[in-house]
Amino acid sequence: MSSLNQIEQLNILTRAKYPLLYIISWEERRIEDMLRQVATDRRKQLYLWTLTNGIVHIDTAANTGIDPGTRNPLAALDYIEQSQESAIFVLKDFHPFLEKHGSPEHAVIVRKMRDVINRLKESRKTLVILSPILQFPAELEKDITVLDYSLPTIEELAQSLDRVVRSAREISGMRLSLKNGQREAVLNAARGLTCTEAENVFAKSLVMTHQLDVDVIIAEKEQLIRRSRTLEYFNSVDDFSNVGGMNLLKQWLHQRSRAFSEKARRFGLPEPKGLLLLGVQGAGKSLLAKAVASQWHLPLLRLDLGSVFSELVGSSESNIRSALNMAESVAPCVLWIDEIEKGLGGVASSHQSDAGTTARIFASILTWMQEKTSPVFVIATANDISKLPPEMLRKGRFDEIFFVDLPQAQERREIFAIHLAQRGRDPLTFDLKQLAMVSEGFSGAEIEQVVISGLYNAFEKDRDLNTRDLLQNIQSTVPLSQTMEQEISQLRRWGRTHARPSSAPPESLASNGKNRMAIRQIELG
Repeated sequence: MSSLNQIEQLNILTRAKYPLLYIISWEERRIEDMLRQVATDRRKQLYLWTLTNGIVHIDTAANTGIDPGTRNPLAALDYIEQSQESAIFVLKDFHPFLEKHGSPEHAVIVRKMRDVINRLKESRKTLVILSPILQFPAELEKDITVLDYSLPTIEELAQSLDRVVRSAREISGMRLSLKNGQREAVLNAARGLTCTEAENVFAKSLVMTHQLDVDVIIAEKEQLIRRSRTLEYFNSVDDFSNVGGMNLLKQWLHQRSRAFSEKARRFGLPEPKGLLLLGVQGAGKSLLAKAVASQWHLPLLRLDLGSVFSELVGSSESNIRSALNMAESVAPCVLWIDEIEKGLGGVASSHQSDAGTTARIFASILTWMQEKTSPVFVIATANDISKLPPEMLRKGRFDEIFFVDLPQAQERREIFAIHLAQRGRDPLTFDLKQLAMVSEGFSGAEIEQVVISGLYNAFEKDRDLNTRDLLQNIQSTVPLSQTMEQEISQLRRWGRTHARPSSAPPESLASNGKNRMAIRQIELG
């Protein structure tokens, strides 16, 4: 939504006498400018309330309140209720006074707020709560209209850019000439930043490089994501060459590698939504998620569902909304949700165990996945299907559900070669065929540990690694497929009938080379 549409939305709501608006934003100045425009259009006065100053007219030059007593939240509500002016009253950071459950002061303020709302419906006054955090009691749920203006529009970022360029010219005489392509690249790089953050990084780029450098802006965005409590930024360097096996899944992903381009839009292709990877622990699901981002040259964000949940009522919902908005703001990107069944476990009993918080978080994620329009490719991984809610498996949430099984003999051979090469060894000097044969039932992670343990053995004896070291470690290792044989067998049976396989069957792998040769002969006539 553009800034003009936001102003129009506020105009409509005030004309329709919506009594209480809750605007989510970190940027008070930006929202004040919008409300000032609305107040001018509607011929209303605009007042601001803070705990430090009380109620102040926005045009008051001196920083003094109408009445120092209005610093008290209850007194401020009394003043608003009794005021006869046609006005918009903005309460900044008022949410803490609505969430102190159990105290008499909280009960009085909530009741007073409801009294004021009833009066506002019959007047030309509008009450606005402005806060970066969405937090209000259930008693006000039916009276509040929530507006999320947490991130600026591209037009507002352009205004911020113009302010910085103008300031640089006036203060230091620096003259910048941005062509349309350069200007668009700078603004796109700044998407996801607030206006204040964007202006800071624009100025930082000018100081560091004497120009508007896209790399400097992107680096600032990475820091922004890293400061988030719910999202992690990964610098993924592994591509598909570092992932053994999964030939069918890799082929599926290769077909979609250019799906985020404008050429794909013109062709009529929708942007891919994402994947759900189910399978055995250690089979390479997380490694593949990292490889997709590297292969597609997209930022990789990891959503930590454990950090989403907060002891404060309403904060968990605010955290997940903030995380999803952040992912959309840096799109196109890959959003990785690792072991999603652990984060969303207990959805069915959520109403009894956590007042419905988990159920609401789950519903928010599902709705966002279904309705999102931003190019965010979601990769969710899971090890335990029994803990996944059925709604997660329904078609439409993901483009496809793949089952990642234990690697077959040819895939184990490939995985051994990858890990040996990564550690500076020539795979051709090892008996890969024998290693693959005796490691049946091993996962990719277990094969990696075999190689690492073999290196320790060789290092201790002051010689290089050989096949015998690896065979000894395979013999001394009990894979998970044996220690949890019943659970793994049940999981594999489920995967063969309910999900798409990530690898071709053994006979297909064996004949793959012959098929390619036959096809080539047909093509050559």
